[in-house]
Amino acid sequence: MKKFLMSVMAVTAIVFAANAQKLDASKVPAAVKASFAKQYPGTKVKWEKENGLYEAGFDHNGSEMSAMFETNGTMTESEMEIKVSELPASVMQYISSHHKAATVKEAAKITKANGEVNYEAEVKGMDLIFDATGKFLKEVKG
Repeated sequence: MKKFLMSVMAVTAIVFAANAQKLDASKVPAAVKASFAKQYPGTKVKWEKENGLYEAGFDHNGSEMSAMFETNGTMTESEMEIKVSELPASVMQYISSHHKAATVKEAAKITKANGEVNYEAEVKGMDLIFDATGKFLKEVKG
């Protein structure tokens, strides 16, 4: 049993490492760093690479945020942590009817480069994605 658990933990670690990798700032393209600095001047940042994009993690005006960038510096989206109470009511209705007795661990507001807004609610280790009106879009395994 102990070997089995160790194997499961090793596989889990590999899967998470493949998904997002912490990066030293020296490995982030200059265009990405310049774009971030232009949008969030003077902000301390931690970098990761996820699915071919560069992710900047940082605090902004007291909120945890992240922003995703293509190699050329184009920002694709930003994500800001919000209070669960700030999710649209229809999001909470969906969760209570489709994930009975589940609690929302974290919530976020995602703003795409084109201005489109989505909401994210973490429930039972999954991210549930909703549009700006709170209509369910998809489920992403955490």
